Amino acid sequence: QVQLTESGGGLVQAGGSLRLSCAASGRSFNNMGWFRQAPGKEREFVAAIEWNGLTTNYADSVKGRFTISRDSAKNTVYLQMSNLKPEDTAIYYCNGGLVLSGSATGRDWGQGTQVTVSS
Repeated sequence: QVQLTESGGGLVQAGGSLRLSCAASGRSFNNMGWFRQAPGKEREFVAAIEWNGLTTNYADSVKGRFTISRDSAKNTVYLQMSNLKPEDTAIYYCNGGLVLSGSATGRDWGQGTQVTVSS
């Protein structure tokens, strides 16, 4: 059974930082990544990383502020979020098997973790 388990969300003030983690079990993925969904909005791509950790891709809205990384030995992907803004408030979802560009998702999702940024 494939399972993606996220952790690390919470409440932070604007300008602060958080690190999200997503641990995969049951299989490994070539690409892993993050999407987010804000209230009243559609889910959007945030970042993706290739299996070897050398190739990454980011949404323009988070470039320079977020960093995706992975530990293949632990089958875990991380999202380090810095200089957070209120518009980053959303539920963040881990996805396994997505296209690196974020244009297509894999079928395996985590349960989501809430990130709230106060102004």
